[in-house]
Amino acid sequence: MTAPRVFFYVQHLLGIGHLKRAAAIARALADAGTRVDFVLGGAPVSGIAPAGVRVVQLPPAIASDAQFTNLLNEHGNKVDESWKARRKQALLAAYEEAKPDIVLLEMYPFGRRQFRFELLPLLDRVARLYPKPLVAVSVRDILVDKGRMDRAREAADLVKERVDLVLVHGDPALTRLDLTFPLAREIADKLTYTGFVVERPVAADPFADRADGEILVSAGGGAVGFPLLSAAIRAKRLTRYRDRRWRIVTGANLPASERKELDRLAAGDPRIAIEGFRSDFGRLLTSCQLSISQGGYNTVMELIATRCPSVVVPFAEGGESEQTLRARMLVERQVLSMVDPEFLTAGTLAAAVDAARPPAELALNLDGARESAAALIAALKARR
Repeated sequence: MTAPRVFFYVQHLLGIGHLKRAAAIARALADAGTRVDFVLGGAPVSGIAPAGVRVVQLPPAIASDAQFTNLLNEHGNKVDESWKARRKQALLAAYEEAKPDIVLLEMYPFGRRQFRFELLPLLDRVARLYPKPLVAVSVRDILVDKGRMDRAREAADLVKERVDLVLVHGDPALTRLDLTFPLAREIADKLTYTGFVVERPVAADPFADRADGEILVSAGGGAVGFPLLSAAIRAKRLTRYRDRRWRIVTGANLPASERKELDRLAAGDPRIAIEGFRSDFGRLLTSCQLSISQGGYNTVMELIATRCPSVVVPFAEGGESEQTLRARMLVERQVLSMVDPEFLTAGTLAAAVDAARPPAELALNLDGARESAAALIAALKARR
């Protein structure tokens, strides 16, 4: 039997968290012997695609701002109907070329509604085939709650009609999809909890001595990280770690003007190092004294995997609630400390840094990438 082929659609808009999680799953699928078409709709990110997968780059779309007000094309212009038509045709052509056994959609229909113009035609194309490819959705455990029951109904109905399997990347020991998706019980027969997806997790060293480690400050992809990074630089002199080395990892998407301002703020302090990207970020988490970061899914899971003492400042602009909700759950379990972004100042951050303690132990399934691949392959075999 030939290796199953997976058509994996991913659209990232602002940060790269969705893309990193998807890349880990794509790698696990390739390792499990499938052929993966990694279909990317966001701005290209160098080195993100794992070896062994075929990358299909659609005309890229990005968000205009943190509120996701508009979609912009590769030239920075608002997308129009002509662009949407070209992009839809590119997606359908890639699908026809791939002839996949599995179609895997990242987030949709639980998110990415702006891309219905191409995803509904794709699902229509799939539905007309016999035998029909397995249709699956990859979604994190906590959704952004917009308070829109009509959209929840739309998503649930689409799952019932067009989707065979929903991979929920979380562990019920922490939370269930029901918490942020009110109609989860209606689609319970299609939900599979995979555990958390962690990009090549670095195991915690129980004998590591963090006492002389640096303070590690990061902001994911960096597109919305400036408030946290600038507050951290200002907070340094107010903390008990003022004489310690602080490493600021901005992320590749921090605007140049904001990077220049960070350099200005750090000028005169030789114990502050500012870097755009670290490929060994997971290793840095195993030895630093403390991590200061946003509360994105990927970063938080790496903090748990490495048992790193941490302070998080969740991203909460534009009605985003996912990071704050996850962080509060982990604060309750004494796994990390949190500063409410609404009250972020150098002073509040410094106080949280000085009060931070080693994390309590929390046993969670962090093997979500491998289990996602296994669940997809098993579901496909069950249909044959």
